Amino acid sequence: MTDTALLDRHPDRRQTAPSPGGGLLRGLLRTARPKQWVKNVLVIAAPAAAGELFSWPALTRLALVFALFTACAAAVYLVNDARDAEADRAHPTKCRRPVAAGQVPVPVAYAVGTALGVLAPVAAARLCPPQVAVVLTAYLGMQLAYCVSLKHVLVVDLVVVTTGFLMRAVVGGLALGIPLSRWFLITTGFGALFMVAAKRYSEAVQMAGKEGATRALLTEYTTGYLRFVWQLAAGVAVLGYCLWALEEGGVPHASVLPWRQLSVVAFVLAVLRYAVFADRGTAGEPEEVVLRDRALALIGLVWATMYALAVADW
Repeated sequence: MTDTALLDRHPDRRQTAPSPGGGLLRGLLRTARPKQWVKNVLVIAAPAAAGELFSWPALTRLALVFALFTACAAAVYLVNDARDAEADRAHPTKCRRPVAAGQVPVPVAYAVGTALGVLAPVAAARLCPPQVAVVLTAYLGMQLAYCVSLKHVLVVDLVVVTTGFLMRAVVGGLALGIPLSRWFLITTGFGALFMVAAKRYSEAVQMAGKEGATRALLTEYTTGYLRFVWQLAAGVAVLGYCLWALEEGGVPHASVLPWRQLSVVAFVLAVLRYAVFADRGTAGEPEEVVLRDRALALIGLVWATMYALAVADW
């Protein structure tokens, strides 16, 4: 179905169609998913864990990496929406995406996505350590492969999305030359898998019996399997965090309180609270779950404070 045909079937959309220029720019911005940019805050995870976050050179470098990763993610969203435009038009909510609705022409989405996907790694190669450019290039290649075919492969689709989160967490450490501990990688990786599987489970529950599901694998995964995955991932993430917090020699003598061990309580509570939404089938976008639930946001703030005190040896 063409964009014109879509407008013919929906006269109200023709009347409210945005004007060229400003409407196109707004559409491109919406397609870049500004709400998703909060995920890229993960680039500060490794520097924060190492206690090397609060210095002007570190903050400047991390701000640059954040912007470059955001550009790469936006490139993937643009290409993905251009490829899925036809399928999105049959979806009850995705039909409102700018590309599917005709606000952003498909060729424009491809062109802007390609430009961002080329410029971001090139800028990283010139302005950051070479490992950053390698990670960004690998992220783009993996995500584009996901858009083309990997999202149709059972289990692999979960791994690819999870790896995208892990890359965000790793790239900040690489940008500042910070060694990454095994506990950091285990906790971050399985924590990401927990949220990804919970999101898939929620999508499967909400789309059950409905027409127009654009994620074909939702019909192949069972809700029981997805529940098993997010429960397993949550358990491994908690175990990894506990091993980090309780490892021998992990408590500095100068600390007023054992913040490192106490942070386990807040971390486990956060996982349990998030699991409430996963179990209900309402754990959609992770950032939306955190922002709309005050209790979860408060628990996260308490955990972050304890974690910062532990890292600072206070």
